[in-house]
Amino acid sequence: MNNFIFHRRHPEYAANERRWKRSSDAYSGGREYIEQALIRHVSEIDLEFAERRRRAYYFNYPRAIARRITQYALSVEPVRYNAGTELVEDWSRTGLSTNDVMRQLSTLLNVYGRAWLVVDMPCFTGTPSRAEARRLRLRPYVRALSPLKVVDWAYGNDGKLLWALTLEEDYHADDPFSPPVRVRRRRLYRRESWSLYENVSGTVKEIAGGVNPTGCVPLIPVVEPDGFGLAANHWFEDVVRISEAILNNESEAQMNTVKQMFGMLVVSDSFARSAQKISDAAGAAENFSATVARSAAIVESVDEKGISRYISPSGVTTSAIRDENRYLKQELYDIVGLAVQNSRNYGQSAESKAWDFQNISQFLAERAELLEQSELDAWHLMQRYDLDMPMPEIHYNRKFAVTDLASGIAGLLQLSEIPAGKAYHRAIGKTAVELLANLGGVGNEEKNRIINEIKEDKNNESEKYHTETAQ
Repeated sequence: MNNFIFHRRHPEYAANERRWKRSSDAYSGGREYIEQALIRHVSEIDLEFAERRRRAYYFNYPRAIARRITQYALSVEPVRYNAGTELVEDWSRTGLSTNDVMRQLSTLLNVYGRAWLVVDMPCFTGTPSRAEARRLRLRPYVRALSPLKVVDWAYGNDGKLLWALTLEEDYHADDPFSPPVRVRRRRLYRRESWSLYENVSGTVKEIAGGVNPTGCVPLIPVVEPDGFGLAANHWFEDVVRISEAILNNESEAQMNTVKQMFGMLVVSDSFARSAQKISDAAGAAENFSATVARSAAIVESVDEKGISRYISPSGVTTSAIRDENRYLKQELYDIVGLAVQNSRNYGQSAESKAWDFQNISQFLAERAELLEQSELDAWHLMQRYDLDMPMPEIHYNRKFAVTDLASGIAGLLQLSEIPAGKAYHRAIGKTAVELLANLGGVGNEEKNRIINEIKEDKNNESEKYHTETAQ
């Protein structure tokens, strides 16, 4: 069989594969990412760079940013009416709930700018009964895929997916007495069918296939409309670049600290020549070091100071690097619209702060709308597999209070001190409940219970007033 199916790449995939992998590595972090992101200086010898590489550590800002956006966007749990409890609690059929899968989708969007939801069914033969299907968990499921897992696709004249090709890898280790086998696979989804191909030692064969009862390709593409939707690179690439700059700067600052502790030897030229002559006469295996590098001795001419001594970088140099890193970190969060304004609140006008908060809230509301529509599309596809499955009604939170919580509470406390009537203070209480709800402090059920308690308090006061008037 022609193995071209194992070499297909969509133009978008081919153009972004290297950047996507870089973003994935930056999100994952660890020693492997440090090895590829650390930059060696032109004047750095092998021994010195090896030491700096071993000492390097990584502040994983890309992961912090990607997760923070997801945490904000899904800080309030979506409401799903008429959704099956079993499906919601295990939407992926691997133990991930609907919320878990949608969190994964949101984070994938943050890292890559593109992600996919795949809706599928387990393979089975015959026509199992309802009880048998329930026992074997033969039901549709949904999983989130990174763009690196969907290698090629095409759209039909109707603007919908015509076919899609996903990448899979399997690891066969059933027999503990035989070596394991890792196989590469490609799954081809068409509107009416699906096929699974396997590549073993260069030989491609179709190992499975079946009917697709949905009548459409069961993959849902999810793209940030202002990213790949406008044929633009994704903003997370800039986050990775700045994060790499911080990594390299921090590595330099760390090595400067080491140099301050141990210093660098400077010897006079006359001493170096004498030492070399003695070394040559004795037939020593090692020559006197004359390598010019940051970790080796520096030789001075007699016309210069001519005094053997240790030198080291000044503390000012290290401090300047750390200041640069603090600046880069602030700009890093500004890029994604998550500036906390920690260090610049004092110089920012009230109008500017309101604009920043509005910008962030709008970004999160758009993300919530995108996630809600993607989840709805997934439920519709699941219903195509199982016509008896009820279609839930889904609502994502779109109110986000991305403000300073301490300032908000302080303002409410000041307002509560105004000597006004009980109706005014009830309004203050409702405002506080809304603030907590927007920040994810209380759920919808608890929020409604608190508001009802406030209303009951009002009714009790009204009854008390009428009783006293009648008396």
